Amino acid sequence: MDFIAIIQSKPVLIGLHLGFAIIGIDAFLWLFGKLRGHGDQSQRSLIVTAIVGVFSFAASWIFGGYYYVIHYGTLVRPIIKSGGVPWAHNIVMEVKEHIFLFIIPLAMTALFITLLDSETMEKLKLRKLASYLALTIALLGLLIGAMGFIVSMAARWGVFN
Repeated sequence: MDFIAIIQSKPVLIGLHLGFAIIGIDAFLWLFGKLRGHGDQSQRSLIVTAIVGVFSFAASWIFGGYYYVIHYGTLVRPIIKSGGVPWAHNIVMEVKEHIFLFIIPLAMTALFITLLDSETMEKLKLRKLASYLALTIALLGLLIGAMGFIVSMAARWGVFN
């Protein structure tokens, strides 16, 4: 099996999707703490943390999107919809898809705010708002993860029922 075939396999795609999502969530929780902290945080540190979060969510987006387009629609969705909990796709997956679409723009917004120098951020009173944005992004990431768990369990129940 070559490297590309391994990367395109279902378990690896899901693992990469989840792994990068966890790193993104952690990065935005870290950014929240940095922005809320009263210590002297360097702008470079804020920017690097935001870049790690944006890159991680973008990678999760790419791997999850590829899995969704190639595997989910043809293999997983029919199992869920014919199983005992079709609402897992009809409601949970649909909500997950929409949150998934706007988490990158939210993450980019947080990154752009970190590009402001400290004086501008304080003058515009953005530090507290940026911290809430970072926390919201992390919580949305956790919510998406919980929804992914529900969809995954629905697929398993569909196979066994």
